[in-house]
Amino acid sequence: MLFFAAALVSAGIFPDKIGDFERGAPTSLTMPDRALFAEFGLEATEQAAYRSEGKHFTATVWRFKDSTGAMAFFQAHRPSGATPAPLVKLSVATSDGEIFAYGNYVFQFTGAVPVQADLQPIYAGLPRLEQSPLPALISFLPSANLIPNTERYVLGPVSLEHFEPRIAPSIAAFHLGAEGQIAKYKSPKGQLSLAIFYYPTPNMARERLEEFHKIPGAMVKRAGPLVAVTIDPPDLDSAERLLAQVKYEANLTWSQKVPTNEVKGFALTLVNIFVLAGIVLGMCLVAGIAIGGFRVLARKMGRPIEPDSMITLGLDGK
Repeated sequence: MLFFAAALVSAGIFPDKIGDFERGAPTSLTMPDRALFAEFGLEATEQAAYRSEGKHFTATVWRFKDSTGAMAFFQAHRPSGATPAPLVKLSVATSDGEIFAYGNYVFQFTGAVPVQADLQPIYAGLPRLEQSPLPALISFLPSANLIPNTERYVLGPVSLEHFEPRIAPSIAAFHLGAEGQIAKYKSPKGQLSLAIFYYPTPNMARERLEEFHKIPGAMVKRAGPLVAVTIDPPDLDSAERLLAQVKYEANLTWSQKVPTNEVKGFALTLVNIFVLAGIVLGMCLVAGIAIGGFRVLARKMGRPIEPDSMITLGLDGK
């Protein structure tokens, strides 16, 4: 567990002062589930306490390998009673503070949370910041009857065991590059659990479909590279309606050269050549007439015109 021993060391993220708050003594941070943190790609973490004139807050940060791991941890770490916050896309307000994901970082502030303007210098100096786009899989979850804060992102066998142990890792087949998104839904007869797995190609999803059908009590649907499954639903009609909402729409952009008529193009090139030649001849004719007219006009006005000089080279006797 050398990785997590290193992760407990201060990551050097929080400054000595945030706004009017000054940093106090370092505080320890426990790691309740090291295997899950490792699967999410935890690299470093830090916690600090700040005080200012009777007010105080605690700042905690986790840094992950990429933004997907940070999002997965954010979903699992937020409490069930959290409400959406207008800070960033992945942010919630809790009973005692705020939790939000910023790239591959997850921040939590509890207590007298400072204003965002005081936190901007922290964001600007984040080491090894990674802000790749979030996985498209999170957009395929149906929104109707979704129970807030029940979404859980699955990156491997450990998170699958935590959030949906009824699906075996061998069925999900993470070695094929699969990832999953799990959430709970309301129905007239109880809660439904929906898991959606994303595979690199539709053919892979089609092959895994048969394995998902082998799960006892499973209702399964495939949509493109997605495989959606709900297990032992208390309401079959609600389960059918939920699965029907899982859809995959691919946006294909194809840049292709517009075909042209080569014969027509060659003929147009010839026409352009003749037009250019006519323009050059016309300019030469106009220039010759202008020079000749100037010489005739000069003679009539009695002005001598020096004959054009010519230099000759004799080679006789050489």
